Amino acid sequence: MLIAIIVVVIVVALIGFVVVGFNKLRTTDIGAQEALGGIDVQLTRRADLIPNLVETVKGYAAHEKGVLEEVTAARAGVQAAAKGDDPEAKAAADAALTQALVRVDAVAEAYPDLKANQNFLELQRQLADTENQISFARQYYNDAVATLNKLTQTIPWMFLTGIANVHQRRFYDAPDGQEQAPTVSF
Repeated sequence: MLIAIIVVVIVVALIGFVVVGFNKLRTTDIGAQEALGGIDVQLTRRADLIPNLVETVKGYAAHEKGVLEEVTAARAGVQAAAKGDDPEAKAAADAALTQALVRVDAVAEAYPDLKANQNFLELQRQLADTENQISFARQYYNDAVATLNKLTQTIPWMFLTGIANVHQRRFYDAPDGQEQAPTVSF
């Protein structure tokens, strides 16, 4: 009788451990998915500000058509990348849009009236705020991925990754060339 009770206690403890481990892994994975979604929200917010910025700049810089087309194409790239789960694609689209926005800022430097335009100044402020939020979202995602990856690589959680269908995730790394400030040339 005592042996049966011990076996039941061990089985219940083992089942409890598996349930706790499963839930811990799944919850951490969902947190990483949500964090990646936070990056998408901020990238989409920035992309949504772009048409207003383009319209404001258009009136002042009609002959800078190539810059405006580049911004529009980069915005479309961000929107397409936001629909997927690939951090590298999101980072590349983000980098392209950042480079295009740098070129818009360079256009603004050439047009003093544009630099003084209240709509343009407000859009620049909103873009700067969004850039800060994007940086925070990237860091938050990488922190969530670090937590998840630690769990998937350490005992005892690593034994439950198959059951929970949770695996390591890739970090949101800046694309090549992001270590240096972008250059602008017309």
